[in-house]
Amino acid sequence: MPARFRHWSAAALTGAVLTLAGCSMSDVAPDDRPRAKPAQVTATVAGTKGLGRARISTQSGEILILEDDGSVTTMDLDSPGGRDAFQVTEADLAALNANLDLSFAGLAPVARAPRGPTAQEKAIEAFAARTAPALPVIAPDAEIDPEVFLAVKVVTLNQGPGADLVEVTANLRQGVDADIAFSYATCALAGWARDNGNPYGRHIRTLQAKRNGKLLIGSAFLMSDSRPLGLRVMETEETLRECSARGIPAA
Repeated sequence: MPARFRHWSAAALTGAVLTLAGCSMSDVAPDDRPRAKPAQVTATVAGTKGLGRARISTQSGEILILEDDGSVTTMDLDSPGGRDAFQVTEADLAALNANLDLSFAGLAPVARAPRGPTAQEKAIEAFAARTAPALPVIAPDAEIDPEVFLAVKVVTLNQGPGADLVEVTANLRQGVDADIAFSYATCALAGWARDNGNPYGRHIRTLQAKRNGKLLIGSAFLMSDSRPLGLRVMETEETLRECSARGIPAA
């Protein structure tokens, strides 16, 4: 196909696009009827002295190009000059491709500042620092009478293969120190956890009451296979050793 027909097709197509741009559906009159086709549209084109603003008549196809020096160049859209104004050459495409084909091989890597702990990590660290031993601290000179420990039982509060919530109910003689009473319940839990393969237990709550001249303790624990977060966490083997050292039964 001759070159002049290829140029003409590109120019004609561009003119059609510019013409339709003035009649887009977004340009609708208040009464929902399309507005009349504008008499002219504007575009940036390559004039005789470089890029310039052009006004194109939608009726006659005449192009008025405002050059950089202020002069106006007039040409028809279908003329050779009009076709050249909208033509993109191979050199233009090559220059654009060269600009996009950037190489960063010689640039030094950007140094990143060392990452500090997140707010969540800081909160977890602060909470872990508040974790207390499984057994309360008892005065070194405190004497523990084995006769104060009357009975204890451990029951599972939820059912199923994932049952992990247990309650320890301990009976002691009235007048026993509260820390010793809680230690008795915790030691009993450690013995039960050893027999059931639970390495950790997190303390949930403890209730205390007096009944028939006895002290009644009810402590709930959440059992787990990994060390949980909590203000008081029972580690089974460590707790059993501490209970034995204090003379508290782990029945």
